[in-house]
Amino acid sequence: MNNNTPVSPRPLSHLSDDARSRVLSLAQLRERGVPGGRATAQCRPGGPWQQPLPGVFLLHAGPPTADERLRAVLLYAGRPSAESSRGVPAQPTSASSPSSSSGSGAGSGSAASVSPYGAVMITGLAALALYGFSSTPPLLSLDRIDVLVPRTRRLRSTGYARLIRAHSLPRPERIDGMPVAPVGRALADAVAELSDADAVVALLTEAVRAGHCEPALVVRELSQSGLLARRHVVDAVDSLLAEGRTLAEGRLYELVRVYGLQEPLWNVDLRLPGGPYLGGVDAYWPDQAVAVELDTRAPRPGGREEDRTDDEDELWSAAVRKREHLERLGITVVHLTPRKLREALDQQATVVRTALMAANDRDPAAQVVILPR
Repeated sequence: MNNNTPVSPRPLSHLSDDARSRVLSLAQLRERGVPGGRATAQCRPGGPWQQPLPGVFLLHAGPPTADERLRAVLLYAGRPSAESSRGVPAQPTSASSPSSSSGSGAGSGSAASVSPYGAVMITGLAALALYGFSSTPPLLSLDRIDVLVPRTRRLRSTGYARLIRAHSLPRPERIDGMPVAPVGRALADAVAELSDADAVVALLTEAVRAGHCEPALVVRELSQSGLLARRHVVDAVDSLLAEGRTLAEGRLYELVRVYGLQEPLWNVDLRLPGGPYLGGVDAYWPDQAVAVELDTRAPRPGGREEDRTDDEDELWSAAVRKREHLERLGITVVHLTPRKLREALDQQATVVRTALMAANDRDPAAQVVILPR
């Protein structure tokens, strides 16, 4: 053999031994010694490979699995080495965006730097399916898989990959090694593509009922995405808030029963004798002048000042005035959130018990009239 004798290329069968490595980008194939021309030749009609998305190769000829479709979309949208392989500088967003630091929050400190997916993450219905939502279609039945990308990403939606651009990316969760948007953001991206009111209600209700996230978080994400201008979304939010309040009330009843607290008066209105209405509370202990309010309001006026409406500001101001008025009358107001009741019921029972025990050390409260709500 002399120097002009061609070297036989290495067999490609070794590349598809691992199921997770059966979806590779062009850059990854080159790293494994497979030139672009040879990879493309493998995808000719009747060939052993296929190219489901630009720059992404599936190393078998059969239909892709749900997992393979997800990884293909991530590689297409992220593929941090694809541009550099053509002499184009890598996107700065993948190094400076919030998701690059979020990798360390979800795994090891170097997870983001070695990820083949760059600063992108699965979102929308596909993400909710990965979280185990039963009200989403099966992954294989989705015509499009939504992927959240930095605003500056220079790619277009194509095939079954739909790109959703964001000015700032949330910190992703990791499911089977894949970056996935948090539930609240995934819900907002899913709802943005749905016109069926029943489907929206089903998704939002399952998110709360199954404990994936709190109603307030969902509403905040919907508000920030501009979706509360849609009538069917507003109707779904009303159902969501009602669902969240019902669950929170059930946990409050459980708190009193399980931790042996004195039974309060449930869901009552307070009024000064012959005077003005003071407001309603979810539980009231008249002997101790202690009230509990479930804070199930959605934080719509939160965040940016310009997103607030006059009506929303007034609602929140009224809530603050109500609490301050009650406390000036000597009534202790304990605010409990649905999240705290769900995650730390014992701690909230201690908070309520402490307020009841401290009543003996306070001056007597003003007399109030208690009416059923």
